[in-house]
Amino acid sequence: MVQTIEAVVDAAGRVQLLGEVDVSGPRRALVTVLDEPAALPGEAALLAEAALAVDWLRPEEDAAWSHLQSGK
Repeated sequence: MVQTIEAVVDAAGRVQLLGEVDVSGPRRALVTVLDEPAALPGEAALLAEAALAVDWLRPEEDAAWSHLQSGK
């Protein structure tokens, strides 16, 4: 299945996807860089937050990082 996902490319050329990608394994991808800037600095982080929260809020993530939390 072909999917289109919005992304932002930073000044260093790093690509940050702003949506989820549903794949069953490694896949080829094409990146088209548009001639328009991202609307606001930090917008990519705000837009990606919901997609990333799916992973952040898993019990496995809490367990993996628990050693860095004070009082635990």
